[in-house]
Amino acid sequence: MPSKEHANIQSTDVAEEQRKKLKELFPEVFTEGKIDFDKLRATLGDLVDDRPERYLFTWAGKTEAIRSLQTPSRATLIPCPEESINFETANHIFIEGENLEVLKLLLKPYFGRVKMIYIDPPYNKGNDFVYRDNYKEPLKAYLEQTGQVDGNGNHLTSKLETNGRYHSAWLSMMYPRLFLARQLLRDDGVIFVSIDDHEVHNLRLLMNEIFGEENFIDCIIWKKRYGGGAKEKYLVSVHEYVLMYAKNETVLENIFVPLSEESIKRYYTLKDSNFSLRGPYRTHPLEATKSMGERQNLVFPIPAPDGTEIWPKRQWLWSKERVMKALDGNELEFLKDKEGNWSVHTKQYLKDENGNIRQGKAFSLIDDIYTQHGTNEIIELFQNAQIFSFPKPSKFLKKLIQIGSSKKDDIIIDFFSGSCTTAHAVLDLNKEDNGNRKFIMVQLPEPCDESSEAYKAGYKTIADIGKERIRRVIRGYGDNPKPIEGVGFKVFKLAASNFKQWEDYTGNDMEKYLEQLALFQTPLKDDRRDLDVIYEVLLKEGYDLNSRIEQVKDVTGHTVYRVTDPVRDQSFYICLDERINLEALEPLTLKEDDLFVCLDAALDDTTKVNLDLQCRIKAL
Repeated sequence: MPSKEHANIQSTDVAEEQRKKLKELFPEVFTEGKIDFDKLRATLGDLVDDRPERYLFTWAGKTEAIRSLQTPSRATLIPCPEESINFETANHIFIEGENLEVLKLLLKPYFGRVKMIYIDPPYNKGNDFVYRDNYKEPLKAYLEQTGQVDGNGNHLTSKLETNGRYHSAWLSMMYPRLFLARQLLRDDGVIFVSIDDHEVHNLRLLMNEIFGEENFIDCIIWKKRYGGGAKEKYLVSVHEYVLMYAKNETVLENIFVPLSEESIKRYYTLKDSNFSLRGPYRTHPLEATKSMGERQNLVFPIPAPDGTEIWPKRQWLWSKERVMKALDGNELEFLKDKEGNWSVHTKQYLKDENGNIRQGKAFSLIDDIYTQHGTNEIIELFQNAQIFSFPKPSKFLKKLIQIGSSKKDDIIIDFFSGSCTTAHAVLDLNKEDNGNRKFIMVQLPEPCDESSEAYKAGYKTIADIGKERIRRVIRGYGDNPKPIEGVGFKVFKLAASNFKQWEDYTGNDMEKYLEQLALFQTPLKDDRRDLDVIYEVLLKEGYDLNSRIEQVKDVTGHTVYRVTDPVRDQSFYICLDERINLEALEPLTLKEDDLFVCLDAALDDTTKVNLDLQCRIKAL
């Protein structure tokens, strides 16, 4: 009999993956499959710090947070074409569900592929939305909370200050999500996290632990409003923060962003004979400051327009060769002061030699976009400011995306997506610069209060608002709607697995025991759709959610699908028929490296042996 290989029915085991990495680095510390910590200490030598008093960041519940991270997910993502736009061809994704479970499901297919993550998590002010994780049965708790199964589970609290572990509960919620976020990032990827003064200090320590303090890039200050009122008791608070970290700062390239129209008009005001190709220019002194080390080769005379020589007070910034080339190209400007002394300035043109507009550096202060801009967008989209309160403005997210992403095929994730401002910003930027960025939005279906304007308008959950915002941006909105042609997005919803789950039974009731045994004969739930099962299999096999699913037309008598992941250039066949005839599969011309997925009971012993000689088989 051929060896039986089963398809995965749960997400990546994070703890097991970490152990594998450790074994690759230090195989000598493993004995009979277990880690020998004495050997590990000896291997690491002086790097091990086990002193009773040492720098340590911890909180009540940290161990449970790690367990929550290490518990594999048995959930799946159910496709919802009816809530999507252009489902078959769309590259953007919206996932409705609890984000920790979703991140676990995304880990295998998107590991090390994401260029940028932005999140706007709960600020933990005592009256905002906070997740409550159950590491023992995370999916069960989520299903109870969203009303998908009976139960009284509830992850949410609106009065967290009544809990004695005010900061600890928030840190325990953030830890596993940030840990998984880091695994998703590319080596040159970055993450931005919005926060305010309530938890910025704890968040900085937490991200130092997960990302490494050496990968801290900056703390961006966002001046979110331009005025204040007398209701403030002490100072008028007008700012929030965005912490920016890199996955690996050593491979992060220099960051440049497009110049704003305002800065172009303000600084690039001069014109010369190079204007037709290089555009306007601004000037900078060629004289070096004292901060630059002495270099004698940068001390030489430059001929002035009147034929005299101009010597630097200390030294020039450029070499003599570069200066002479700039002189020939009319790229230096000479100014004379009241005493008749010449000074030399370099011309910084708006465009390079090829006519491309120069880019600049982003500042760690954003002071030209305000929360009112976000509210105005909600009004323009939904004709009602109360549909979603205090959304981030899409222009704010555009600035961050321009810092964290190029316009290539970057993947951008927001797993606290709210009203989907991030998706809005990605769609707008792609339209503006012909980019091909792809977003993955994740939002818990947090119920809207029945007395709220959102609920009255037909939006039962925050996720409903986010999905509708994406639809309206794609289809066009406002007084002059402009649809984005050829663009769509796929909607998925977190749900229990399509596979019946084995549960250990230790009782004496034979009927219950036989019910468990029946799982081996009919592993799929009765209400499953083929598309649901296919997406669960492809997801847990590590395939992109944008993989192509095509029914093989040449096969008759059976329904066979070919699933292709264009990113990894890999594919597999899947058939969910209850019995399979080997002859019917001949048009597939299966080869040794091909993977064929089917129900275990669909193949009799002879068919299984013969098929195993042709290709790899995975049983469901």
